[in-house]
Amino acid sequence: MTGAMEQVVAGLDAPPPARRALARVEGWLLAPAPPARLAVLRVLVGAYVTVWSLARLPAHVDHTGQAADRWDPVGVLAPLGAPPPGAVVVVAAAVAPVLALLVTLGWRHRLVTPAAAVVVLGLATLDSSWGQVFHTENLMVLHLGILALAPAAADALAVGRRAGPPAAPDGRYGWPLRLAALVVVLTYLVTGLAKVRMGGLDWVDGDTLRHIVAHDNLRKALLGDAYSPVGPALVAHAWLFAPLAVATVVVELGAWLALLGGRWRTAWVVTAWIFHAGVLALMAIVFAYPLSGVAFAPFFRLERLRPSAWRGRLRLPAGRRPCWAPARRARAGG
Repeated sequence: MTGAMEQVVAGLDAPPPARRALARVEGWLLAPAPPARLAVLRVLVGAYVTVWSLARLPAHVDHTGQAADRWDPVGVLAPLGAPPPGAVVVVAAAVAPVLALLVTLGWRHRLVTPAAAVVVLGLATLDSSWGQVFHTENLMVLHLGILALAPAAADALAVGRRAGPPAAPDGRYGWPLRLAALVVVLTYLVTGLAKVRMGGLDWVDGDTLRHIVAHDNLRKALLGDAYSPVGPALVAHAWLFAPLAVATVVVELGAWLALLGGRWRTAWVVTAWIFHAGVLALMAIVFAYPLSGVAFAPFFRLERLRPSAWRGRLRLPAGRRPCWAPARRARAGG
């Protein structure tokens, strides 16, 4: 690293505008957040990964029967000249849901969550190493990786942790949330820029999108896979695809609006969810992580979801008690 770059990074002798920019970025990233907000994100991501790893377990085990000549490794598995041993795959597939459940519970977070992140990264990469690259789990893997790098993610709502006074909001609880939110924004921006760069005006006029929908559904139908009955029906109506193509780019390039918070955030999240529902309807491609809502969780005040936050919101008539509360014991002699 050159001396000039070191000065910029450290903020030493940098021009005032650069120092102010760095200070604003640092202030935004390290802004305090309550520990429960980060803990709820850990619970949501951990629960999702648990369900995902259980649902994908048969498919992961089936990789052991793939023909070796189909092996086309990507990502962290790219250095492997041959598929990993079947026993390794089976163990990883079996261990993944157990680790993910422990992440959800916050048990031994500093050891368990990094292990879960490595195993899930390996399994998700394995799915994409047989000639077709999938992008549906990228955000899930990235969010789990961020939690693995955040030791404070189990300072609340964690099994085996001694109860004590809640910690005050702090930057160590804030930066994982903001980094997770920033990753969401960047993934949509990169996707939108790729469409504009590769498709240009051809994408905006809807013709490219129309061909993609037709090709994807036809390929699935010929291979006997599940395909959308909606997509082929709409292909005959070319005029529909121009507004759909424009809306797609607007949603992806407008992802930065989510960082503004408030109504801008909510509007973008709802629009992005509708976008993924549209992809499901047109091409039977399931982006389950965004559709579940967990992908967008870092943008919200998640501490409102913790059980204790609902106690004060319950208002019961005088003399009534909730059904889960034990009856008071009658006083002796009374």
